[in-house]
Amino acid sequence: MLARYRRILCQAKAWRRLRAPVLAPIAMSTPTPAIHVAVIGGGPAGLMAAEVLAAGGAQVDVFDAMPSVGRKFLLAGKGGLNLTHSEPLESFVGRYGEQAAAVGEWLKAFGPQVLRDWAAGLGVSTFVGSSGRVFPNEMKAAPLLRSWLHRLRVAGVRFHMRHRWQPDALLPQGEQGGYTLNFAGPAGPVQHQADAVLLALGGGSWARLGSDGAWVVPLQQAGLDVAALQPSNCGFDVGWSEHLVGKHAGAPLKGVALAFTDSAGRHFKRKGECVLTATGLEGSLVYAASALLRDEIAAHGGATLHLDLLPDKPIEALIEALARGRGTRSLANHLREQAGLSGVKAGLLREGMAAEDWALHSREAAWLAQRIKALPITLRAARPLDEAISSAGGVRLPALTPGLMWRERPGVFLAGEMLV
Repeated sequence: MLARYRRILCQAKAWRRLRAPVLAPIAMSTPTPAIHVAVIGGGPAGLMAAEVLAAGGAQVDVFDAMPSVGRKFLLAGKGGLNLTHSEPLESFVGRYGEQAAAVGEWLKAFGPQVLRDWAAGLGVSTFVGSSGRVFPNEMKAAPLLRSWLHRLRVAGVRFHMRHRWQPDALLPQGEQGGYTLNFAGPAGPVQHQADAVLLALGGGSWARLGSDGAWVVPLQQAGLDVAALQPSNCGFDVGWSEHLVGKHAGAPLKGVALAFTDSAGRHFKRKGECVLTATGLEGSLVYAASALLRDEIAAHGGATLHLDLLPDKPIEALIEALARGRGTRSLANHLREQAGLSGVKAGLLREGMAAEDWALHSREAAWLAQRIKALPITLRAARPLDEAISSAGGVRLPALTPGLMWRERPGVFLAGEMLV
């Protein structure tokens, strides 16, 4: 029986990134014609599994608790739908930290370029943005999802919406070696028989779109090793002054560089954009450093990063410009005229400083230039999990076979953001 299950599928979790959902490939041998596979979860990981299973000859049924599939995927599309990144594969794999070796093996079969080719096969062309990130030409998710669902239906994949899996009666084995699945359907309880099951239930962020993390406790109780879900690709609380929030909340910080070194010596530095929110900072640049920042806060109660507000201007040139006579001009006018600094960036310079200290130092060109080039900002807490773009934590890989089958439940596979 185990040999039969191993022929069914080998699901690999491919990526978990800033503003983008997980799209994971499957490497598999052609299943026997009578194989019936239930995919629970209609996000990108579940849909990708369904596509490859159907192409291999399996009969696939996709179940999802929501009225339609891909809801979080569509939300990501409102921000342009960052599908992947164009950086060299070695750097791309390095983003996965402790799991880089395992994910690197998966990406050999389904890397960033293969993903772009897959999208092109659905009639969706992509382009590389100035940041190196890859987007659909139309910057929308809906056209890709429509084409994808059409292809799945043509391939014979059947969809069952508003069917919430009941994991409390966890996958009891049937007499024939398969599984009896219980669902709460729109018309009442539903049972479904399957030879194999693929769980693609997502993480714990944006619960209203379906990824509510409700599977964690039942699977832990069933003996699966699951790490607690945490926010990833998330914003952080700072605790700004009322004055700064009143004037600049929601303002973008464009063309800045973020630097951070944690207590273990791990270093992050990158140029990009973020947003000053009513509570702190969020946006792509912050998301990229979020794992290091989150862990540092958990370990030490806070994390201090440094923002370079003018990363393209050398500090020597900045000191020279700021040292030019200010005369009767206000500091705001001086910063704008000599350094090109205004708006939210200028507002941030005084944040967190006592009035007497600001009055003492703000006329010193070297001090002011150093603050512009390395503005310290202390983060107090990550924003709640439900607000995060994605979640960290989930099922630990040692609990699964190399083909991502639950070792204690032959024929049950896991995919996507459920994996840590």
